[in-house]
This record gives sequence, structure tokens and C-alpha cells, in this order.
Amino acid sequence: MLTSDIAACCRRLRLSRNIVEMSGKIQAVSHQEYLLKLLQSEIRHREELKKDKLLKKAGFYTIKTFESFRFDEVKLPSGVTPEYLKECEFIENKHNIVMYGNVGTGKTHLSIALGVEACKKGLEVRFFRTSALVNRLAEQKKAGTLSGFLKDLNKADLLICDEWGYVPLDRIGAQLLFEVISECYERKSVIINTNIEFSRWVNVFYDEQMTGAIIDRLLHHCHLLLFPGQSNRMREAVLNT
Repeated sequence: MLTSDIAACCRRLRLSRNIVEMSGKIQAVSHQEYLLKLLQSEIRHREELKKDKLLKKAGFYTIKTFESFRFDEVKLPSGVTPEYLKECEFIENKHNIVMYGNVGTGKTHLSIALGVEACKKGLEVRFFRTSALVNRLAEQKKAGTLSGFLKDLNKADLLICDEWGYVPLDRIGAQLLFEVISECYERKSVIINTNIEFSRWVNVFYDEQMTGAIIDRLLHHCHLLLFPGQSNRMREAVLNT
């Protein structure tokens, strides 16, 4: 009877069933200590639920962590350390990251690992393959729902654009992507993963002025990470043959 009464109170107070489950497990020497431990348990439970929700909403097609990532094959700029990246200080500073290097060198892995860490810290992240983001923007524009989609993007603390420049954009797509990057400028962090050097970005956007404006906004507060190694996927394929 007492358990059902506690459950009823939790529903009215909009507390989780975690309270009911933990109420009989906590050991305490006083009522105050018992209440404190119970509330602390509820806070931890809600934090875990929030992290799970943020990870799901981020849109990662797979989860990558730092445990299997090797920084010895990444050239970090002066003042940037693995610890600085892992602590997501660049997001706090609203700095961007451009990861440049050959296909299969770990850019996507590192960007997802950074996004996962950001979610664990309670930050909102959005992850897209760049072509998928542009297609989504075009679809939303055609459906008349672009403003709502942009509003959701603006909630993010970190926007990750993977495979930047892999697929040429049409003029409308380039303009929509430019609008997104412009909205991020000095307001949130952006991670760009690319194997295209800056001088060739104009071949993707087909407009020198727009290309220059995008590069200017991205690089104003930016860390450039270089991935000079060979493709990890090719290396693993050779080892497995």
C-alpha cells in the first residue's frame, strides 16, 4: 500500500518511477540523509535520461568514442590538446573546427566522439552528412517548413557537417547552407570534415563571393586539424587480405 501511495505522489509531482524503485534500497541513518540520497538518485536518473535524449536527437548514425581513437596521427594546432577537445572547451569559446585530410583517416570518428562528449555535458548537437543536410533544407523549403527546421538547428550548441564538399551543390542548396553557417557565426560551434582544400571549395559552391564568405565565417574563430595519414579502412583491408 505504501509503495502505491509513493507512486501516486510521484505521478502528481511528475517524478520518475526511479523514486519508487530506490525508496526501498537506500540505507540512511536519518530521515534527512534518506531524503538527500533519494533526491540525488533522482537527479542522476534525470541526467542520464537527458544524455540519452540528446544522443538520440543528435542524429549520429553510429556512436564513436575516444577510447578507440589515436591522436598520434592527427596534427593539432598550437594550443590545442586532446584534453582541450575532450572537455569541449572549443564549444564554450564558440570556436569552430575544420578537420582536413584524406578519406578514412578518422575525421568522422573524432567529430562524433566530440559530439558524444558534448551530449554527455548536456549540450545539444546536430550531426549531418553535408549532402543530407542540404537535401533536408531544400525539402523543408519546398514544403514551407524551413523556418521550423532552422529554428531547431539554432537550438544546437554544436553543428557537425560530415563529408563537406563530397557532393557539388546547386545554387539553391549552396544558398541554404550559407544561411545555416551564417546563423552559426559567433553563436555556436561548427565542425567541418573535408578532404577538399579551401582553394577548391568554389568548385562545390560555384560562387566565389559566397565561397569566400563561408570560409571567412568558418575560419575567423577556428582550429584546423590535419589528418595526413593514409586511409584506416584501406590499411585494415590490406591487413585482412
